[in-house]
Amino acid sequence: MQKIEIQPGVKGLIFDLDGTIADTMPAHYIAWRNTLKNHGIDFTIDLFLQLAGIPLEGTIKQLNEIFGTSMDPLNTGLEKENAFLATIHKTKVVEPVAEIIREYHGKMPMSVGTGGQRSVATETLKATGMDKYFDIVVTSDDITHPKPHPETFLKCAEQMGIAPEDCQVFEDGVLGKNAAKEAGMKLVDVTDYYEVTIGHEE
Repeated sequence: MQKIEIQPGVKGLIFDLDGTIADTMPAHYIAWRNTLKNHGIDFTIDLFLQLAGIPLEGTIKQLNEIFGTSMDPLNTGLEKENAFLATIHKTKVVEPVAEIIREYHGKMPMSVGTGGQRSVATETLKATGMDKYFDIVVTSDDITHPKPHPETFLKCAEQMGIAPEDCQVFEDGVLGKNAAKEAGMKLVDVTDYYEVTIGHEE
């Protein structure tokens, strides 16, 4: 397994959650697909990847625009998250990323910056056993502008007390990678270190 390197001069580490710390993308896809099927939408993997990283209600609003539907963002989002939470106990860590977290815990400030809601992020971190490593978790509940806006990662840096240019971000999503670049942070694309497989069935 290829080891992820910490770049020179880095003083703080920021981790995305879904698809970075936790291998949740297959479960999120299945939850979205099954929920949207009830609303007459055939949700493809390509569309899922295109929308990855957008907060829940924003995703529903975009789907309404794409498909001409009138799904209620709050209720449909709740339906999807409940479907996801039903399978969360099966969630595994992304091992190359978990290795970095264990190695630098207590040695360097670390935080999580996720586009997900705090309630789901908390359960995901617990399910993977990674909750004990993070005191700072910035979620969609804490920001005004979601990724690709840099606000999520900038808040992480601020709470860690580290300058943005001295932070290294670990990300898998296009929106998150753009947010890290916009924040002026160093970036690791974690998809270079593990194989992403999003299946059609549980």
